[in-house]
Amino acid sequence: MIKMICLILGGGAGTRLQPLTSHRSKPAVPVAGKYRLIDIPISNCLNSGVKRIFVLTQFNSASLNRHIKNTYHFDHFGHGFVDILAAEQTPGNDSWFQGTADAVKQSMIHFPTHDFDYILILSGDQLYQMDFEKMVSEHIAKNADLTIATIPVDARDAPEFGIMKVRKDGMIDTFIEKPAKDLLPQWKSAVDPINRKKGKEYLASMGIYIFNKKALYELFQENPAATDFGKGIIPAAIKSSYRVASYQYNGYWTDIGNIRSFFEANLELTDVVPKFNLFEDKKPVYTRQRSLAPTKIMGTTIKGCIVADGSVLLGKRLEKAVIGIRSRIGKGTVIKRAIIMGNDFYQSWKEIVLEKDQNIPLGIGENCYLENVIVDKNVRIGNNVTIKGGTSLANMDHPDYAIVDGIIVLKKNAHIGHNVKIGL
Repeated sequence: MIKMICLILGGGAGTRLQPLTSHRSKPAVPVAGKYRLIDIPISNCLNSGVKRIFVLTQFNSASLNRHIKNTYHFDHFGHGFVDILAAEQTPGNDSWFQGTADAVKQSMIHFPTHDFDYILILSGDQLYQMDFEKMVSEHIAKNADLTIATIPVDARDAPEFGIMKVRKDGMIDTFIEKPAKDLLPQWKSAVDPINRKKGKEYLASMGIYIFNKKALYELFQENPAATDFGKGIIPAAIKSSYRVASYQYNGYWTDIGNIRSFFEANLELTDVVPKFNLFEDKKPVYTRQRSLAPTKIMGTTIKGCIVADGSVLLGKRLEKAVIGIRSRIGKGTVIKRAIIMGNDFYQSWKEIVLEKDQNIPLGIGENCYLENVIVDKNVRIGNNVTIKGGTSLANMDHPDYAIVDGIIVLKKNAHIGHNVKIGL
């Protein structure tokens, strides 16, 4: 049996995903209607037989902690767990995590009682499906000290990543962080003919690493000032005598780095054959079991949508949309290219009827039109409201919503009154 533990990095303040990260950490952001981003790496681990998992948190971690506590329960005989390791002050360190490597280094004090040979390090804000058992098997076969998961990218995307120069034997010679376009020709690697034909001749780091336990401890000791893997530990390992290998991955992978990438990744899930497959018996995505009622749909035309449990849909038309748990959409409403995250709780029918006269109930009212919109949790939208995003809109921030890259994001708990128009 391969002895490996996993550390999932909870990320920093998540400023590029604002306002979705105003009250939650990036891994706690809802995705695909019923999941959280953290469910993706945890599910990949469980499906790969990795059942000792630590999640390192720092910013806005309350909802993430609550989700993990309510979701991942293991029996007493399996020795599996998903534990939270929050940034903490200690006699030897009184500062918060300063980077990815610093987060792992500060957390190492919790591992002496665990028997392991390898450490798998993951990000908590990526969408992909990977078999880590295959990755660690290749790591062992290459006698590597460090293996970095890489993905082929083209010249357009390469400047956004850390790029590896990989030999034909799969070992990494050199590494550069976000290379300028004029430097790219010298950073091509050996890739398969299909990727070469597509122009994907650059191998980008996916932020997924497997370290030998001994090598990681040594690298931390040899590089005490290094706070980040990409900028410090990995270049140091390549320059030293450590064996650094590439594990080339050719499946679907996307980094949820900003509002636009989050929006597009969710809408891609509504494709006829999505690149990220949620409908999989052997590789399920796990999340909290809420025991919600089935979704009720009355008189609504639906085209290319994902609809989560517990919703009541009375709208006129839903097209290319992700509808989250406990959503309520009123009669005559049209929704296109939108993410509706739903609600954390139900209002009773009595409350809804009373609030129609006094306030605005949870959900989206009647005869509304929403397009290019993200609606966060527990939002109240009145009747006859038009909210339409577009690339011509300038970025802005309002108490109830923000416009980011042409997408209008209604903030959590926002109240939008009757007859309001936002955007185009």
